[in-house]
Amino acid sequence: MGRRYSPANRTVRAAMKAREAVQSLAPKATTVLAALFCALAPAAIPALFTAPVQAQTLNERLNQRIRGNESGQSDRMLVDAQEMRFDRDKDVVEAHGEVQLYYQGRILQADKVIYNRKSSRVYAEGRVKLTDADGTISYATRMDLTEDLRDGFIDTLRAESTDKTFFSAPRAERTGGDQTVFFNGTYTACTYCDENPDKPPLWRIRAKRIIHNNAEQMVYYEDATFELWGMPIAYLPYFSSPDPSVKRKSGFLAPRYIARSAIGGGVSTPYFWALAPHYDLTLTPTFLTRQGVLGDVEWRHRLMNGAYSIRLSGIFQADPGAFKAAPFGAGNRDWRGAYESKGEFHINERWRTGWDITLLSDRWFLQDYKLPSQSLSSNYFREATSTLFLTGKSEKAWFDLRAYYFQGLSRSDIQAQQPLAGPVLDYNKRIPISPRVSGGIGGEIEIDFNFTNISRELASFESIGGRRVDRAYGIYNVCETAAGVPNYNDRTQCLLRGMAGQYARATLNVEWKRRFVDPLGQVWTPFVFAHMNGSWLTLDKGGSRTFDNPACGAPPCVSTIANAAQSDFFAGQQQTFAGQFVPGMGVEYRYPFIARSNGVTHVLEPIAQIIARPDEPRNTFRVNEDAQSLVFDDSNLFSRTKYSGYDRFEGGVRANTGIQYTATFEKGGYANLLVGQSFHLAGRNSYATPDAANIGLSSGLDRNRADVITRAAFAPNSMFNFVAKTRLDPENFKLRRLDLAANARMGHWEASLQYARYEAQPLLGFDRRREGLVTGAKFHLSKFFSVNGAVIFDLSRHLYNGTVVGPSVTSPAPTFTIAGMGLGAEYRDADTTLGLQYTSVLQSNATGQAIRNHTVMMTLQLRTLGDTRVRSGLGESLVTDGLGGASLR
Repeated sequence: MGRRYSPANRTVRAAMKAREAVQSLAPKATTVLAALFCALAPAAIPALFTAPVQAQTLNERLNQRIRGNESGQSDRMLVDAQEMRFDRDKDVVEAHGEVQLYYQGRILQADKVIYNRKSSRVYAEGRVKLTDADGTISYATRMDLTEDLRDGFIDTLRAESTDKTFFSAPRAERTGGDQTVFFNGTYTACTYCDENPDKPPLWRIRAKRIIHNNAEQMVYYEDATFELWGMPIAYLPYFSSPDPSVKRKSGFLAPRYIARSAIGGGVSTPYFWALAPHYDLTLTPTFLTRQGVLGDVEWRHRLMNGAYSIRLSGIFQADPGAFKAAPFGAGNRDWRGAYESKGEFHINERWRTGWDITLLSDRWFLQDYKLPSQSLSSNYFREATSTLFLTGKSEKAWFDLRAYYFQGLSRSDIQAQQPLAGPVLDYNKRIPISPRVSGGIGGEIEIDFNFTNISRELASFESIGGRRVDRAYGIYNVCETAAGVPNYNDRTQCLLRGMAGQYARATLNVEWKRRFVDPLGQVWTPFVFAHMNGSWLTLDKGGSRTFDNPACGAPPCVSTIANAAQSDFFAGQQQTFAGQFVPGMGVEYRYPFIARSNGVTHVLEPIAQIIARPDEPRNTFRVNEDAQSLVFDDSNLFSRTKYSGYDRFEGGVRANTGIQYTATFEKGGYANLLVGQSFHLAGRNSYATPDAANIGLSSGLDRNRADVITRAAFAPNSMFNFVAKTRLDPENFKLRRLDLAANARMGHWEASLQYARYEAQPLLGFDRRREGLVTGAKFHLSKFFSVNGAVIFDLSRHLYNGTVVGPSVTSPAPTFTIAGMGLGAEYRDADTTLGLQYTSVLQSNATGQAIRNHTVMMTLQLRTLGDTRVRSGLGESLVTDGLGGASLR
């Protein structure tokens, strides 16, 4: 019979018995506990049986073990326990009380550990915790392990990896040191589940068998059920996923589902092929009930100095007639597809080059098949832009060389009217001048250079005043009367948005400026500049596009866009060169007054600027390709020129004035108010001299006394901010432009509001007032749950009542027409995103009628398992205000 050695026994007797135990174990000194006792006797064993326990700390024992390994000794097991027992008859050694065993990188902790020498098994009971060398922690009520702690059976197991993923099972088996089988087990990556252990996790996978193979770094699930909040919602007889620690591994990704009437229902089954650590291939076949198989292949390659990707997608349609006929849809096409490629490479620390290319078989392909695109930011972005670039930058200089190709995706786009731009070169450099080497001049010189080359096949005209569309299909903008008679030469009815032919321009701007502060605190900034511009134009007068629809009957439904008509905008010239040289000088004055009171810092700052230069030269043509966006507001009140691009540059003498007040609160927050006005003092007003697109007219700058500009901003704290901008008539302060934006966050609420109101600008093609309101709100029901909603109101649609565009008016449009609406609910934490979103968008159908497109989408993203999306169109509903697409243009 064995004898129990308690702390009450004398140390010498305990040591003698321990030596006897070691001698009896000597024939099997290679076993785990033989190594243990050899390591502990004769000095350490007596300490284990004395009271109080004076054993080495675990760290000290680890250090001792490491030193032993370094000296060439074999692996040794280290043990800490309150009590040790040895039964010679049964050949069993027991450790009791806060037992800790360390062997080959594994740590076993339990209330009781038994080693059976005959069976070479280790039994652990009571609050068992096993920490593997990779950091995985396993909790159990009982473990039956091999002597190296690698394999065995485990009862009531819960395993937690270093990536915060969790396995659990009433019984599990470890085999081969690298595989664990969980019987009737569960898996989840929900790190927030421990906050309330009585409740099931947000999501988990329950399976009859879960096999975790560390060697393959895979997890296999047999007879599995996916549960959400404890409720089973999906069943899979078998599937697998990479080990949670794996960042890249070949295998099937989460499926995606799609449903549309024209393509049917379908499912995508992406397969990710990790060919090497630095390149991979993703194959995504989509099986559609109506159109067949849509193929999608994406190649990604990472190199030492950059990365690139290539994506090809396409389908041979089984039912091409399911789509609208051209030009309202893709028509009777057998094959449709897309090519996308993106890359960027760093040549060195300052230079990089790359490309972003999207080529489509037709403008409707991505939308019809709901394909995500790297070049389209949202469903509302209606243009695919391809570019090649070379960019360099330093602390004081910037260089950018690009080429662009645009593909229009709106139903009214004509691809021949899209420009090909290249090369487009931008260069900017700032050169500081030291007063010591410049005779006291000092300051800074800025050099800005741009070269642009544009070609276009078909001239782009736009009808204004009474908006006209072609008589054949009612979708293309044409300059003609109701009877079909062209009226290109009437500038009140037609604009030229883009010339057909070849256009090249080189622009150089050089400016010197220096900032002075006088003894009174006044800030003076004198500046001198020169604007130089050379343009070359070769018009294409021979191209044309005719739209003929024989199916519409009499009268003949024919409209024509002819390049020859653009000659009216350029005085009949076909080839010409024009040069501009506009020198100028000016000074800007600011005088900030500062005061402090009651925790607030006040700054009142008058601002005045005067710029003198000769008139903008009168050219024989007025090409404007890149300066067609002109919004006069606080952002360009004190700019040298208020045009947005290089094709136009302001001339004459102009004064810009304003006064700005800013209050800064010590506890955070600020308030700002700006009021300003611009005055044309002498020379010819460039903004009253229209180009081919009438840019400058109706801008608020086309009179000597420009409109009054105001801006008010208020943010008392981080929870609320408000900005208001206005443009007012200087004579009667009539509102010409208003922009409001507010954001708030209070408690569980987040809300935003944007409102805009712009008066009519008939000479620019806006013959009605534009007015809209966008509201959005989000309410956090809890830490992770939220609901959201947004509404876009078209407040201008009612202004078209009585206007016949396409179909006749049948009923008046309401003032608050809902142009777009979205409602959704979402759960989001660090591991899981579950969202449901409904959208309704006002659009125009093939015949120009206004419809609402209804869509619902569900998104589920699970950490370690991937994501899946289900998008379904709920159909279309006709808007019965009878205005067609008039207010949507």
